[in-house]
Amino acid sequence: MSHLVLVPGLLCDERVWQPQIRALSDLATIQVSAHGEQDSLPGMARTILQSAPARFALAGHSMGGRIAVEVVRLAPERVTALGLFDTGYHPLAPGADGEKETAGRHELLGIARRDGMRAMGRKWIQGMVHPSRLGETALIESVLDMFESKTPDVFAAQIRALLGRPDGASVLGTVKCPTLVLCGPEDAWSPPQRHQDIAARIPGSTLVDIPVCGHMSTLERPEAVNQAMRAWLAR
Repeated sequence: MSHLVLVPGLLCDERVWQPQIRALSDLATIQVSAHGEQDSLPGMARTILQSAPARFALAGHSMGGRIAVEVVRLAPERVTALGLFDTGYHPLAPGADGEKETAGRHELLGIARRDGMRAMGRKWIQGMVHPSRLGETALIESVLDMFESKTPDVFAAQIRALLGRPDGASVLGTVKCPTLVLCGPEDAWSPPQRHQDIAARIPGSTLVDIPVCGHMSTLERPEAVNQAMRAWLAR
């Protein structure tokens, strides 16, 4: 049986991948990485390489996709298949755009330190799921529970990692394994055009849009994500 490493995004953990773990366990032995208080995407990638087997499939969601790119940068020969979901590859933008992103992330961190992680999550989640899902208590509360299980210090460390993120452009063109690029068309954090660009840079990659879906695709539309991942792993 093959080995699949799943990489969560900012403030996420194995819960963001639970539907996929349940659905894909017949195809692969599944491992979910944990970031702890690491504050560097390359450092997180090295931790994955230390615990993963010699060869493995790799899928990352959001910040996890950026970490997956760093894994490929460090050890391309070990990655048998690559999945990049609701993510990006650009470094922090220079000038006003980068300053705006930095200020926005620190504003959320300030709310987390002042009012708690759940209060921060209630503000943050407004742009993270499809607008039609915001009234679905079970979905929203499950995401908030995940955020609340982390500390503001973990949030701060992961923000530092994201603000210091490397430019992944040079890596994408070197990818030679089967690659799935996936996103929700209403992803406000990582829009579809960005994924079209990623797919265009990776020879032979497959681009999948998950209908009526925002940023949290693995939880919002698990059946569609599972179907896409089964086809990808079968390659």
